[in-house]
Amino acid sequence: MKKRVRATRLFIFGGEFLISKDWRVNEEIRVKEVRLVSADGEQLGIVPIREALELSQEQELDLVEVAPSAKPPVCRLMDYGKFKFEQSKREKEARKKQKIISVKEVKMRPNIDEHDFQVKAKNARKFLDAGDKVKFTIMFRGRQITHPELGEKLSLKLAEQLSDISTVEKQPKIEGRNMITIFVPRTDDKKEEA
Repeated sequence: MKKRVRATRLFIFGGEFLISKDWRVNEEIRVKEVRLVSADGEQLGIVPIREALELSQEQELDLVEVAPSAKPPVCRLMDYGKFKFEQSKREKEARKKQKIISVKEVKMRPNIDEHDFQVKAKNARKFLDAGDKVKFTIMFRGRQITHPELGEKLSLKLAEQLSDISTVEKQPKIEGRNMITIFVPRTDDKKEEA
């Protein structure tokens, strides 16, 4: 039996393995008796820890504490190294499929010129094509805040220009001296409908 280094604790929920930090393996388990589960999931009953360790040595497997808070703690016979390898593969695969969506911001004032507006719309389109959300902020200065309809008009104009590749996640709303609208990229099935 090999000496194992502290790793993470294993919890079993409905046949799935969930990992948390600091689990005990083999001699690190310091209790008098444990509820033992075989490598194929069969309940072997409550046995003294020495007997469980001997059984794990006979089968050339590791004794892993999977539920330390249970009375008595639940231990499972398994190949710990193989399990850690498979777990790291699963985590790597999950990270590969993960998509990080960032929020890009496009700012303008309510009295923006048409050409400047088109440049900002082009930038927003580029961000949406890259798969990012776009936070469209209209900044009011001084008495401009008394005319929020100008900001809404700009937001609707941008929404119309980007309607082929985006949807409005958050309608125009005034927050302080700014009006904020959030656009998200359309999914493929929504693009086909349009």
